[in-house]
Amino acid sequence: LNRRGKTLSLNGLPATGNVTENSSAHILVYTFSVILSPSPSEVASGYPLIINSNPLTKAFRIDPGVVTTGDPVLDYETMPNSFDLQIYVNDTAGASDLQILTVQITDVNEPPVFRGNLADQSKRTAWNYLLNITVTDRLGLSTTRTVIVNIINTNDEPPYFTTKERVYRIPEENSPGTVVANITAKDPDGEGIISTLVYSISPPNMHFSINPFTGVIYVAMRIDRDAAPLRLQPNISLVIRVEDNPSGGQTNEIEITVIIEDLNDNPPECSLYNFRLEVYETATTGTLLLDLRDHCQDIDVEPPNNEFNFTGLSGLGSNKFTLNPSGSGRIVLIGDLDFENPDNLAVEEYTLTAVVQDIAQPYYTNNIYIYIKITPMNEFFPVFNSPSYVFNVSEITQAGSSIGKVSATDKDLPFTGITYSIVAGGGTLSYTNIFWIDPNEGNLKIIATLDYETTQRYILTVQASDTEKLATVSVTINVLEVNDEKPVCSANTYSLAIPVDLAVGTNIEGFRIECVDRDSSPRSFRYFINSGNANNHFTFSPSAGSNISQLILASRFDYDSGLDTIWDYRLHVYITDDNLLSGSNRATALIETGTVTLSIKVIPKPTTTTTTTVKNVYSESAWYVPFLISVGSMLLLGLLGYLSFLLAKYIRTYCPPKPKIYSLLTDTLRGTSSHWSAKRRNSLTVCVFPPYPVTGKMYEYNSKSGARRWKDTKESVEPGIKDPLAQVISTAPANSSEGKDRMRTASKQEAGTTVRELAAENNMATKPSEGKAETSSQDSLKLHKPKDGAGGRGSSSPGRSPVPPPKIYPQLQPKPALKNVV
Repeated sequence: LNRRGKTLSLNGLPATGNVTENSSAHILVYTFSVILSPSPSEVASGYPLIINSNPLTKAFRIDPGVVTTGDPVLDYETMPNSFDLQIYVNDTAGASDLQILTVQITDVNEPPVFRGNLADQSKRTAWNYLLNITVTDRLGLSTTRTVIVNIINTNDEPPYFTTKERVYRIPEENSPGTVVANITAKDPDGEGIISTLVYSISPPNMHFSINPFTGVIYVAMRIDRDAAPLRLQPNISLVIRVEDNPSGGQTNEIEITVIIEDLNDNPPECSLYNFRLEVYETATTGTLLLDLRDHCQDIDVEPPNNEFNFTGLSGLGSNKFTLNPSGSGRIVLIGDLDFENPDNLAVEEYTLTAVVQDIAQPYYTNNIYIYIKITPMNEFFPVFNSPSYVFNVSEITQAGSSIGKVSATDKDLPFTGITYSIVAGGGTLSYTNIFWIDPNEGNLKIIATLDYETTQRYILTVQASDTEKLATVSVTINVLEVNDEKPVCSANTYSLAIPVDLAVGTNIEGFRIECVDRDSSPRSFRYFINSGNANNHFTFSPSAGSNISQLILASRFDYDSGLDTIWDYRLHVYITDDNLLSGSNRATALIETGTVTLSIKVIPKPTTTTTTTVKNVYSESAWYVPFLISVGSMLLLGLLGYLSFLLAKYIRTYCPPKPKIYSLLTDTLRGTSSHWSAKRRNSLTVCVFPPYPVTGKMYEYNSKSGARRWKDTKESVEPGIKDPLAQVISTAPANSSEGKDRMRTASKQEAGTTVRELAAENNMATKPSEGKAETSSQDSLKLHKPKDGAGGRGSSSPGRSPVPPPKIYPQLQPKPALKNVV
C-alpha cells in the first residue's frame, strides 16, 4: 500500500501450485495478475519477480506466469518436495506488494538406479583401500586376489559458521528482495560425501527471509522506521540456524543484529491544509491571526529529517499579512482592514498561500491555503433623510393604500440594510394598528378604515434599525374630511293608517321624519319618495333645507272612478345631503343617501265593501308537513289495532265461550233467579261416564266434593229437591236413534237424582265439610245431608284428583262423555 493513497496488489496470491518432477523448462506452474487501483502509474520494469525461493533459487522464474527453468531438473527423490516462492512487485509510484506461492512437486514412477560404489565400481577415492593378497606355496607357486576395503564416513561433526560479521545496517524503505547479509557455514563431515547445509531464521521474522541453501538474507517486506515498534527500537535481532543434511541433524546457531536507519521519507503533514479565519475590520496592526506550526508535524524519527519551516506568503492580501518572524508560520496583520477607509479595496475575503517544507533532502513540501474573511463592525447609527414626516390622507382611502414613505441611511460598509417598524402611535379603541410599514422599503400603508369624525390626526413613531443600532422619527398623518356619512333617520320604518276621505294638505297622523348626518349640515338634507307613491298622493313638507319634515297628503283618493286601486302603500323615501350643492357640483361631488320605509294603509268608509280573498298557497319548502301527517296517521292506526287485539285476547281469556255440548237444562231453573245465581257462584261439575255394558250402570264423579258412585240409569229423582237442574250429554252421535233414546231416558230417570246431588254439593260448597263420604257398594253412592250446620262429607278432599271408574275391557268400553251441571 503506497502512502500516497494508491493501491498495488497481486491478484490470486497467496496460493499453491503443482508441477511434476523431471519437468523440462518453461512448464507453467501457476498464473496470477497485478492490479493497480487507481492506476495513474505502471508496474516497474523487471517486476514482478521471485526474490526468494526456498530451498532452491533458480528452479523457477516468472514468464509471465510462474514457470520452471529446467536448471536444476526437479527430482522428487533427491530434492525438497515443496518450494516457497516470494513474489514481489512494485510500480513507478513506489507502491509494492509481496505474496508467497507454494509449489508442490509431484512424484513420478522411475526405473531403479544404482547408487554409491555399485554405480561405478571403477571409481576409487581416498576412502577406498585395495588389498592384493598373494598365497605362495613352498614350491613357489602363488595365487593373487584383490580385496577392496571402503572407509564409511559418519555425520558426527556439527557445521560451523565462517561469517565473522554480526552487525548490519540498512536504511528503511528498502525494496523487498534487497540483500541484507550473506551467512556462510561449513560441515566438517561433508568432505568427500554428498552433504547439504540448510539455513533458517529461528524464530521467523516478518521483515526478513533467508535462502535455505545459500544463507543469503533478504528484505521480505517494507520496513518503516517511523512506525512502531521500530520508531522506539530500530535494532532487529535475528538468530540464524544451520543444519546439515541428510541424516544426523547436527545444528549450529549465531545471532546477528540489523539496525534500521532513518530516512527523510515523509513530508511535513498538517491536520488542515485549508484554514478559514474571521477578522474584524477594526483589528489593529500586529494582531496574531494564526500559528501554522501548531497544526503541522513531520513523523520522521531523527533530525534533520523531521525538521521543517514555512516559506512564501502569496495571494490576494499578501501586502496586509506576513510571516513574522520569517519561516515561523506565525501569520500577523500588518495592514488596515477598515471598510469605510476609501483607500482600501472593498474586499471581504483574502486568500493566502503558504508552503511548509523539509529542511533536509529531498525537501518535501505541501501547500497550505488560508482564507481570511473580514467581518464588518456596526459603527454608525441609521439617519433619516428628514427630521420628521407629514402625510395628508383622505378619510375614504381604501385599506391597503400607500400614504407615504420614510427613508434612512447608514454609513457602515458594506451596507447590510435597514429595517423599519412602527413602535408607537397609530391605534384606536377599535383597532390596535391602523397603519403598516414595509420593513425593507419604508412604505407606509393603511390597513383599516379612517374616519375623520373619530380621529383627525395620527402621530406615529417610526424606527429604523441596522440590527444593532436604532434611530426614530416622528410621522404625522392628517385625515382629510370627505362626505362619507349617510343621513340617519329615526326610525327607518313606520306603519300608518289614514281614512279614505282625509283632507288634502293634512299631516298624516302627525307623522314627521327627523334625520342627522355626522358630516353634513341639517340644511343639506333633501327628501323625496323614490318608489311606491302611486298617483303621487303623498309628499314631504318641507322637501329640503331642514332635518325635520312632515308627511302630507298631496291629493285625494278616488276609488269610485277606478283611478285608485291600491289600499296598502309602501313608500321608499330617500334623504340625500346634496341640497346645498349646485346642479353642476352634484354630478361630481360625493353624495350620501339615507332611506326610510313607510307602510300606509287606507281605511275605506263603512259603507264600502271590501272583498278579501284568502289563498292557501302550498310552499314547496314545507314538503315535510303532509309527510309527517301521513306517517303519524299510520302509526296511530297501527297502535289502535294492536290495543284492540289485546282487549279481545283479554276477554277471551277470562270469559271463554261455552262449548256447544253444554246448555241450560230447564226453563224452570231460569225462573228461580236466586237459585240460578247460587249455582253460578259454586260452579259445580259432575262428570258422568257412559253406562257399563254389562250392568247398564253409569259411573258418576263430583269434581267439587270428590264424591263418586255407580248410578242406576232407572233411579228416580228424590222428592223434596227444588230447582232440579241437570243435563246429561250422551256420547252417541246426533244422527243415531240409539243415542237419542238414551239421552231421553237419562233426562227423565236421572233428573231427580242428579239435582238432589247437586243441591247437596251446593250446601257442601257453602259450608266446609268435616266428615267423610262412605261408599257402601258399587251399586249406590249415599250423600249425607248436613246436620246442625255441618257440611256434607265426601270420600276425598276437594283437591284430590277424580277416581277413575272400575276397569273396563278396552274392546267394550266406549269413549267417555262429560256431564256439566251448573
